[in-house]
Order: sequence, then structure tokens, then C-alpha cells
Amino acid sequence: MTRRIPLATLAAVTIALTLSACTAAPEPTPTPTPPPTETATPAPEPSVSETPEPEETPQAAPTCETIIAPSTVTALSDHGWTHREHQFRLGEDVVEGGIQCVWGDYTVASDHVQVFGWAPMDQAASNTAQQKLLSAGWQRADSDGHVYITENPDTAFAVDEEGFGMTYEFGDGWVTVADTRRGLVLVEFE
Repeated sequence: MTRRIPLATLAAVTIALTLSACTAAPEPTPTPTPPPTETATPAPEPSVSETPEPEETPQAAPTCETIIAPSTVTALSDHGWTHREHQFRLGEDVVEGGIQCVWGDYTVASDHVQVFGWAPMDQAASNTAQQKLLSAGWQRADSDGHVYITENPDTAFAVDEEGFGMTYEFGDGWVTVADTRRGLVLVEFE
């Protein structure tokens, strides 16, 4: 004998089994979703361009008040001295862009003055000027890496304690002058 299960019962059992299987199965554990990562846009690569070199600030023109220290200007002024401005000269030659100042008391007749000067000078002009002075009887007196050309002490109008009269100091791109070598320390134009 063959048992037949009515179709309605079979459908009910299938539905029941399907529903129980759905409820009996463990719910899947949620896997944590990683937080969204920001996609960093790569920074643009710096462009390779030449940075222009800063332009040199043009140097102010030298004046009788700027080629020596402000304290020296004050001391001379407090003493009642004023200055007269002249062209910077090396013998008969005028050095363009330079200045030579003679400080003194111009209210009285006196030869008691102080001379200070500064001028720009490249190396070729410096070599030529030094040779001209030496051939005119001036003397070279190098000291501490500085080149000094000083007038002959036998014919100098006035000399300092070391016997130096009017003296030129030649540096890198400049020349200075003072009525004595010792006076050159007061010239400080940059």
C-alpha cells in the first residue's frame, strides 16, 4: 500500500520547513565596514622654475656724513667743525662715484683739518692707481692684509704717531683716503 500524502499537506510541510529553516539559521554576524578612507589627492609637484636672485639694493651715494661713523660726525660737529665736499682724487685723477671731505672750522683761517674719502674701485683700476702713486714717490705699507699707499714721510705735511701722512687704503671694490693712516679707521662706508 502506498501512502499518498495529500498535496495540501505536502505544501504545508514544505512551507513550515522553509520558514523554520529561515528562522533557525543563525543570523550572520555583521562584519564591520572599515571607515571610508579619504583618497588623498597627491599634492602637485612643485614646478621647477628658477627663482630669480634678489636684486641688489643700489648703494646710496656716499656723503660726508655717511662715509664716517655717526659718532664721528657728532664729535666733529660738537667741536664746531663743518665739512667741504670735493671729488675723490688719486693724484690728478678723479675717481667717479667717490667723495673726499675736508672737515674743519671754516670760521677761522687754519690748516687744522681732517680729510676723509671713499670711492668705488675695481681691481684693475686699483692696480693702476697704486702704480701711479708709487711711481710718484709714495710708499707701499701693507699691514694686516690691507694695502696702504702713503705719502713719503719726508715730504708729508702732517704725520700721525707712526710717521704716516696722507694714506690711501685699497680694498675689495673700494679705496679710502685720510690725512693720516690712523684716520682711515674712521672711514666706514659700506
